[in-house]
Amino acid sequence: MSVSLDPRPTTHDPRSLVFGYHTMGRLGFDALLRHGFEVAAVFTHRDDPHEEVWWASLAERAAARSVPVLYPEKGELKTDAFADLVAGYRPEFIFSFYFRWMIPTRVLALAPSGAFNLHGSLLPRYRGRAPVNWVLVNGERETGVSLHTMVAKADAGDLVDQERVPIADDDTALALYRKLEPAAERLLDRALPLLREGRAHLRPMDLTQGSYFGGRTPADGRFEWSWPAERIYNLVRAVTHPYPGAFVDLGGRRLLVWWAVPVAAPGAGAPGTVLAADGGGITVATGEGALRLVAVQLDGEPEFPASTFAVAYAIAPGAVLEPHSPRATTHDPRSTTHGSSTPDPAPSREHGNGDPQ
Repeated sequence: MSVSLDPRPTTHDPRSLVFGYHTMGRLGFDALLRHGFEVAAVFTHRDDPHEEVWWASLAERAAARSVPVLYPEKGELKTDAFADLVAGYRPEFIFSFYFRWMIPTRVLALAPSGAFNLHGSLLPRYRGRAPVNWVLVNGERETGVSLHTMVAKADAGDLVDQERVPIADDDTALALYRKLEPAAERLLDRALPLLREGRAHLRPMDLTQGSYFGGRTPADGRFEWSWPAERIYNLVRAVTHPYPGAFVDLGGRRLLVWWAVPVAAPGAGAPGTVLAADGGGITVATGEGALRLVAVQLDGEPEFPASTFAVAYAIAPGAVLEPHSPRATTHDPRSTTHGSSTPDPAPSREHGNGDPQ
């Protein structure tokens, strides 16, 4: 059953507030202006110095249009003062485009025409955080973007519209995010005129048909050689650059795998056994099949092609890449003359929807 908003005249630009961040926040802001919405103010986040910022700035875009930009702290959102601040703008609509924090219902209720959120999955599947990363971790073949009403529960309000996006076998999280950007623009170009005119048809979300995933941390990039090669590959592509990376323990240190591909390996050895080390990389037996490492990095060292890494660390077929030390070689990885011995910089946090961490 769908619900229609009451039609209303559109003789003015409806006053709106944007809560947003990231490139999605910027393209959402642009879409509102493109479709005749007045943006009275933008609420966003300051960039975290511990994150690798690879996205466009909503704050810069809003400031260039002389729209006030505010940076509320998370704890402020539940205060009377913040509710009064929002009420003072007299918004007809509130939009959230990858804003990282839940907006209290008392604030959402201040927009008589509705409060709407853009989420990076086909809701109700992959509600919650980091949907772009999670769909790859889980080997999904399709995802998309959804526009829905905001309610007290995360990503649970009525659906306005969705846009589907296929996932290619070699998509990384960044590549998939770049596919979601034009999909979000198409979605907003369809939905915003209908919302502005009160002609959007809302349909309830059936949460029993969905799923919820929490945020990810750099520690979630850990894998084991006992996993199937396909599972490791899906993790690698889900958290490779600009995310913190997939890793396994090697010789008491962390080996980051920035790129790898699964390969057929009939009768492969025990998980972790090196099957080949050549110009194509390092091929390692896994719990099912094998994985060819293409780009790797030992903590405290620069990133290398795996073929170069194999030569530098004397990794040869028959070696076993173990947490304590790789067997079949007497070379201590920590004795290498390559790169710096300084510890890793703080890893960047992963992103996902709304939060988007």
